[in-house]
Amino acid sequence: MALRQDPEKLHFQGLVPGTDTKASSDYDKNFPEHSEHHDNATGPGSYDPIIDRFTDAEIKTVVRKVDMRLIPLCGLMYCVSLLDRTNLSNAAIAGMTTELNLRTKNPDRYSVITLVFFITYVIAQPPTTILTRFFGPRIWLATITLAWGVTMIGFGFVKDWTALVGLRLLLGILESGFFPGVVYLLSTWYRRYEMGKRYSIFYLIGSLASAFGGILAFGLMQMSGIRGYRGWRWIFIIEGCLTCLVAFLGYIFLISFPDNVKSRAIRFLSEEERQLIIARVNQDRGDADLEKFSFKKWLGGGADWKIWAYGLCFGCATTVSYALAYFLPIILNQELGFDTGTSQCLIAPPYAFAAIVMIATGWFGDKYHQRGACVAFNAMLCIIGLAVMGWAYGDTRARYFGVFFATAGANANVPSVLTYQANNIRGQWKRAFCSATLVGMGALGGIVGSTVFRSQDSPTYIPGLSVAMGSQVVILLTAAALTMTFKTNNKKADRGEKILEDSPSFRYTV
Repeated sequence: MALRQDPEKLHFQGLVPGTDTKASSDYDKNFPEHSEHHDNATGPGSYDPIIDRFTDAEIKTVVRKVDMRLIPLCGLMYCVSLLDRTNLSNAAIAGMTTELNLRTKNPDRYSVITLVFFITYVIAQPPTTILTRFFGPRIWLATITLAWGVTMIGFGFVKDWTALVGLRLLLGILESGFFPGVVYLLSTWYRRYEMGKRYSIFYLIGSLASAFGGILAFGLMQMSGIRGYRGWRWIFIIEGCLTCLVAFLGYIFLISFPDNVKSRAIRFLSEEERQLIIARVNQDRGDADLEKFSFKKWLGGGADWKIWAYGLCFGCATTVSYALAYFLPIILNQELGFDTGTSQCLIAPPYAFAAIVMIATGWFGDKYHQRGACVAFNAMLCIIGLAVMGWAYGDTRARYFGVFFATAGANANVPSVLTYQANNIRGQWKRAFCSATLVGMGALGGIVGSTVFRSQDSPTYIPGLSVAMGSQVVILLTAAALTMTFKTNNKKADRGEKILEDSPSFRYTV
């Protein structure tokens, strides 16, 4: 490994806000997210001899190795997670509603079935990040993925709607451990301004479930009659089997936390490369090393109001993303007049557009160190789409066009809010607490999203669309409050009047 420039020239380079130090090489200009010498990077670290052993090109290679092992597999596991929790809508228009008599309005059985998942999902949320640490990501995440895959297979054999309620309750418990665990795991491997694109790619892979789940369901419907089972049952059975397969892949290939020296799951890196990852994170924010677990310290994260503000933004984003996942096929089929196959296939294009917006906002946020602006942009895009969906009644093409903006804004804000909170907290256990509360409040958004589009409000669904639009206004107001707070506190820290997140050199990302 080639040595870099004189370490004295690099000391504190790019670590103190407001410095005008230039990047050390042309590589820094082309790949600023991997350069160790950003002009405006912040963090508690200074010159680190471990980092200095590697050239920028070698650092890029190490980070790419982590990317290839971590992002695709986590995204694939999240894909089956979303597929398994949101495939109810595809099964509903494939015959489940009729066979299980779900069309009753008091109670609305379909809404009850979608809702109960989030009850256990929220209740089981808090300890899940601790269990991810205790058992390790490979064992814990793969095991619960296998368990909910088996549960999904059981969905295909239910005899009445109450059995679906019980299975959805169990599914909520099992899936509650996955998303916060993965969010926490990803945050321990990367520096703050590398997270935006990676969270976006992770969520983008997961969103393939929403984009192509309808097409897959349409194909599985053609199995109707095999062994006497209708097509909607085969949707659950085959997708459950796919989940079990992905669980085995996770057990074999998923990696652990970078500080877990004894884990075989990180032996794809040399010891020097592992130490490089730790050093980079410590240089950026100083929290790569695991602190001894303290329940008081873990729970103490809840005293920071900003933790709940991030959760509020996330819950408002998922209100719309879940509502679209659960009801879009039904709206396309029953209200916009498309047949079953066409409705399931028309789900894909809006999610493809959402993918473009996700990547674009992730890239912009990482490059320009902006998070609140990305969150606000996505919320406004969603509001425009929801307004067109609701108030262009009678124009099918216009309403479908509105679906594009609503889907893109809501789904792009999921990785944007994840990155927003990840950039602005320090400490392993505070990060673990924040991951749990963030996803838990996201589940509360799922509860709202699973009930807002009531059958009695068709065909316009104005009450549901109004609630969804209101949730995006809350995001705008919360992001504005956080931005003003961050700017004020950063100025105080620059003047030496305040220490942020227990680090004199830490600055919030607005």
